[in-house]
Amino acid sequence: MTQAEIKLCSLLLQEHFGEIVEKIGTYLIRTGTQPLRMIVNDTGLLLDQVKKALCVLIQHNLVTYQLQKRGFVEYEAQCKRVLRILRYPRYIYTAKTLYNDTGELIVEELLLNGKMTMSAVVRKVADRLTETMEDGKTMDYADVSNTFVRLADTHFVQRCPLVPETPETPDAPPPPAPTLVINEKDMYVVPRLNLVGKGKRRRSCDEEENGEHKAKKQKRDGESSEPPPDDGIYWQVNIDRFHQHFRDQGIVSAVANRMDQTSSEIVRTMLRMSEVTTSSSAPYTQPLSSNEIFRSLPAGYNIVKQVLDQYLTLLADDPLEFVGKSGDSGGGMYTVNLHKALASLATATLESIVEERFGSRCARIFRLLLRKKHLEQKQVEDFAMIPAKEAKDMLYKMLSENFVSLQEIPKTPDHAPSRTFYLYTVNVLSSARMLLHRCYKSVANLMERRQYETKENKRLLEKSQRVEAILASMQATGAEEAQLQEIEEMITAPERQQLENLKRNVNKLDASENQVDETIFVLESFIESTVKKP
Repeated sequence: MTQAEIKLCSLLLQEHFGEIVEKIGTYLIRTGTQPLRMIVNDTGLLLDQVKKALCVLIQHNLVTYQLQKRGFVEYEAQCKRVLRILRYPRYIYTAKTLYNDTGELIVEELLLNGKMTMSAVVRKVADRLTETMEDGKTMDYADVSNTFVRLADTHFVQRCPLVPETPETPDAPPPPAPTLVINEKDMYVVPRLNLVGKGKRRRSCDEEENGEHKAKKQKRDGESSEPPPDDGIYWQVNIDRFHQHFRDQGIVSAVANRMDQTSSEIVRTMLRMSEVTTSSSAPYTQPLSSNEIFRSLPAGYNIVKQVLDQYLTLLADDPLEFVGKSGDSGGGMYTVNLHKALASLATATLESIVEERFGSRCARIFRLLLRKKHLEQKQVEDFAMIPAKEAKDMLYKMLSENFVSLQEIPKTPDHAPSRTFYLYTVNVLSSARMLLHRCYKSVANLMERRQYETKENKRLLEKSQRVEAILASMQATGAEEAQLQEIEEMITAPERQQLENLKRNVNKLDASENQVDETIFVLESFIESTVKKP
């Protein structure tokens, strides 16, 4: 665990959960697995505060617990899971593009609350959608339920592990911590719920006063009523499935850039056919026959079978080897080589970064080393057609930044420089790790800068919020235009300009965070794929 990762985790926890949760989360990330007593002693917080903070972290899957043989429970922070908080906006936006506003709000609610029952999610989302609709229109629970079922069918949401039902024995004491289990067959099975109703709007202040005693009565009635039919069945967002979707999108756009739109649509069809059957860590997709692919192509692509076979042959013969041929039955069996695709995406990212930082000539040398694997300095000069002095400077510059490594091969055991070959090479895996570390540092710097900008203009932001609140309440009561104008003028022209600048700067910093996270995703996927590769 690098210092950059720990710092970024600390910033993310503080921004989303506050200081107490951040203190405990960072302590667990730094020290590893710890029991409750040690956490209380070392953090100096109250026992009640530590318990509540651990509940929050466990609810959001950021901390796991384990029962030790000696009978006490130990807690462990999941650093990789904490870093996923950075990608929450991307998960929510993906759900919006695939399943409209309803899908977006379902995923947003699950991410905000960690775990929720289906009935609670449906009610909350229906209420939120009703709020945004015109007067007189409401969102039906059934429509939200249907979207939830579609998300479960495509594995974007999954069930949380449950406490197994065991017969209660009065003599045996309960275990210090429950063991959670989940049957893989049930992970995406949606409980049969008959949710009837529509979303409700928030009531105005007058209505609330009039209906206060009525609400209390309903609350008392509700406490005595039976629990919802899906009580105890909790759902969470399946982050691995979203990552699989991002990876597939990256592969499809890479094929479109290299070849054409039809090729990318064929690869998209292959990935879509195997998205639920292939695990997110598999190096290949399931083999698919040419006939199956032809039948599954989108309705808009009117290409004949012969043309499809030609495209598949072209893709299989391409040097990048995104698509491979695994047999001849059914008109030819084809797979998408996910490991090689991720390696190509990571290499392209490295090349782009070298070109941006050191210029096109350095990028030429870098691509040459990637292709030839090992080269001496003289060979680099000849192949790249760059003068000796410039080539030497460029190689040393990349060597000092760890983009290029130097391998010594001695002719004699004494390692004398005059009798040693010095070969330049690119270790893609170590370069990717180094860049990933820098990306974490970049995101932490961007977050700190955003927090600084907001803190510096705190007084102005509070004033702006107060003015907006006054305007909203006056508009609701039907105030005159002159009165509204007078309230608006409470913020002067220079202050308005300052607010505009702040908004623009914060938007830029947010966009930069998302862009760096895209690079982090490509590099992380490549490293995981390479390390897991058999």
